[in-house]
Amino acid sequence: MAMNGKLLQPLLVLGVLILLILVASAASKPNSGCDPKCGSVKIPYPFGTSEGCYLDSTFLITCNNTSQPPKPTLGPDMFVEDISVLDGELRVSNPVANLCKSPGCIAKSSDPYITYVCTVEYSGKFSLSKLSNFRISDKRNKITAVGCGVYSYIQGSVEQKGFTTGCLSLCNNNASDVVNGSCSGIGCCQTSIPKGATEFNLSVRSLIDSTKPTGIGRCAYGFIVEEKAYNFLSSDFQDLENRPTVPLVLDWAVGNETCKEAEKNKDSYAYIDECIRKPCHSNATCTNTDGNYTCTCRHGFEGDGMVPPGIGCRAKESQSTIIPIALGISIGLLVLLVGSSLVYWLLQKRKLVKLKEKWFQQNGGLMLQQRLPNQTGSMETTKVFSTEELEKPTDNYNKSRVIGQGGCGVVYKGILSDNRVVAIKKSKIGEQSQIEQFINEVIVLTQINHRNVVKLLGCCLETEVPMLVYEFITNGTLSDHLHDKSRSSLLSWDKRLKIATETAGSLAYLHYEASMPIIHQDVKTANILLDENHTAKVSDFGASRIVPLDQTQLTTLVQGTFGYLDPEYFHTSHLTDKSDVYSFGVVLAELLTGKKVISFDRLESERNLATYFVSMVKDDRLVEVLDDNIHNGSNVEELKKVANVAKRCLSVKGDDRPTMKEVAVELDGNVAKRCLSVKGDDRPTMKEVAVELDGLRVQGKQVRKEANLNKKESEYSLSASAHSLSIDVGVGYSSTGTIDSMGNQALTPTDDGR
Repeated sequence: MAMNGKLLQPLLVLGVLILLILVASAASKPNSGCDPKCGSVKIPYPFGTSEGCYLDSTFLITCNNTSQPPKPTLGPDMFVEDISVLDGELRVSNPVANLCKSPGCIAKSSDPYITYVCTVEYSGKFSLSKLSNFRISDKRNKITAVGCGVYSYIQGSVEQKGFTTGCLSLCNNNASDVVNGSCSGIGCCQTSIPKGATEFNLSVRSLIDSTKPTGIGRCAYGFIVEEKAYNFLSSDFQDLENRPTVPLVLDWAVGNETCKEAEKNKDSYAYIDECIRKPCHSNATCTNTDGNYTCTCRHGFEGDGMVPPGIGCRAKESQSTIIPIALGISIGLLVLLVGSSLVYWLLQKRKLVKLKEKWFQQNGGLMLQQRLPNQTGSMETTKVFSTEELEKPTDNYNKSRVIGQGGCGVVYKGILSDNRVVAIKKSKIGEQSQIEQFINEVIVLTQINHRNVVKLLGCCLETEVPMLVYEFITNGTLSDHLHDKSRSSLLSWDKRLKIATETAGSLAYLHYEASMPIIHQDVKTANILLDENHTAKVSDFGASRIVPLDQTQLTTLVQGTFGYLDPEYFHTSHLTDKSDVYSFGVVLAELLTGKKVISFDRLESERNLATYFVSMVKDDRLVEVLDDNIHNGSNVEELKKVANVAKRCLSVKGDDRPTMKEVAVELDGNVAKRCLSVKGDDRPTMKEVAVELDGLRVQGKQVRKEANLNKKESEYSLSASAHSLSIDVGVGYSSTGTIDSMGNQALTPTDDGR
């Protein structure tokens, strides 16, 4: 069949779809009185139901108002279901052809496979020949056949070329064979239609006798339907008999020009603004839409927004003022809350800064800052840390970082920003009246530069009580090694003698080579730390005293650890360097015997190691108390010499004891003997010899500063710390006890540090 003009090309069709609501002829522009609907179907421009409302006659929609609801019709008999301007589509009702009651069946006995052939032609040719702007959509529609042995096909022409196409639906007259939702050929089949078709004849043929009223193959159906609008079900074998129509999609366009070409023709290009006639209430906003308009009431009003007979827009009674007030109050409260929080945070921060400044000055920070730059040597490496610098290494003083805890404070392990591992002593709240003495003692400690003394790295004065930072020693205390069976067996006599020699050298250094003599006052194995090479590190100067240059002894409240305490000092309260000598003698006895200094598990005469050891040496019974781990039969003489040194150190009278310098020299003689050992494995390395001799070399002259001779006699007290875990280096302000309190300590002897 002929078509008016050439078939629209796909690209041009897509281009003109956007213009569908914009194109109209100058002579037939729709007026403001056009009906936007026919029944429930919207009629957008270029379609219209009355003169002056449509583009041309092909877009005329006849609205049949005699039926309820009114039905729109395109052409003579196509009922319109929906019009889409955006998609350029129009959906119409298309009849369903069926053979359920058709008597026109012709027997064909000559064909063994076909018993009956029943044919029905679609009554009323479907033709768009008078609707030149419409095409049957080849993408949206499908030729469909439903039934058993049903052949549905169409015949027509495209561009004056004839075509015939269709599909065959087969089944075994058994409902269980069909699959719901599938039109693959069993009970239902579908196929595409040619592109550009404008008219067709639909034929349906049945290959079985449809006049018999039983079985699922009783009816045969054929129709063209919108693919997504039809979903096959086995019940359709009967139900389609009562369904007269199905939706069919038509593509439409207003012309075959491009957008630019259409815009140039002012007589045929039009834009219709439905809001020009002001159809909305004065308190509403009009929005132009495709072939229509919407009215929306403004904020604070409600209604349909239409002019009468619409209800218009009226002010909201309950919410007109409540919402703005509530919103304003909420915003005000939020601003007030945020502002108050910010002010509080700033005040707290300022308060903290002032508190840090107060503590810094109270702890002598300004004095320390003034005096530190004037010092030389090791002072250059001493640092005054801020609170933040110590909070981060200790994870804000987390309990998991605690490595020591005593009566006067807690020791934490930390890692500084330069990756140095340190021990940080945080003292408990104590006396703050000795700030100047504390600062002087810190400065003196920073001047100690000896390989066998734990190094003080710095302090923090921004806290309520000062915190001290020391180097971290990894291998625990000498006490741990001596009194742990698994460790003591590994501590040979050579290692013990090396530890004793290094400890004696460090004490001699404190007594004679430091710029101001220092008495340690708490020498014990728990305060001698060992590194991975078993190098001795004297620690815990919490009870130490700086001796004024014009004095040889100090009168103090008794401090120390029971079992190591000098009996002369205990009874007279006169502290001298010989008090350290006595304590070191106890350490030597502990190294030789491996026994604890106080033990109530031993006989009463043996409970105090010092007195028991001296009596055994006097009775020449040393071998009976020697540690089995160091006694091998060949070193008895050497052990006796060291035992005699220990015996002299343990003399009751301080004047009968040797000085630490003399002790160091005597132990140094044993270094020479070790070098002459027959077995090479028993000899020390030259590096060990050099280190030991360097630590013991005493020039014979005490380094004293003449400028300090007139300094007022005063006592200096490093704060006491108490614990003998892997590190025992805490320093804080000490709390000293009386002789009576020391007597009470005798009731509960301890092997730990204070």
